[in-house]
Amino acid sequence: MTDSVIADETLREAILDAFAADNRIAADNLRVGVLNSIAHLAGKVDDLSKRDLAEALAHQVHGIRGVVNRIDCPGAPSPARTVNLDLKI
Repeated sequence: MTDSVIADETLREAILDAFAADNRIAADNLRVGVLNSIAHLAGKVDDLSKRDLAEALAHQVHGIRGVVNRIDCPGAPSPARTVNLDLKI
C-alpha cells in the first residue's frame, strides 16, 4: 500500500462522521463498511431521499472509489440486486 492510499478504516470513519454531522440522517441506523476504498452502505431508512443522501455523502469522502448502496427503503431497488460500479481509478 502506498502513502497516497487512505486506509479503509479511516475512510469508514470519515463516512460515519459525515453521516453524524448531517441531521437529516444522523439518527438513522445505517451501517458502513469499506473494502479496497469502496464503501458498502446498508441499513434501513424511511424514504429515497435519505438513501440518496447517504450515498452522496459517502461519494464526497476523499479517497472513496465507489459506493455500493444496499440501504433498504420503500421504492428502492432490492438490496440483493447485482451492483455495477463506475470506479474512480
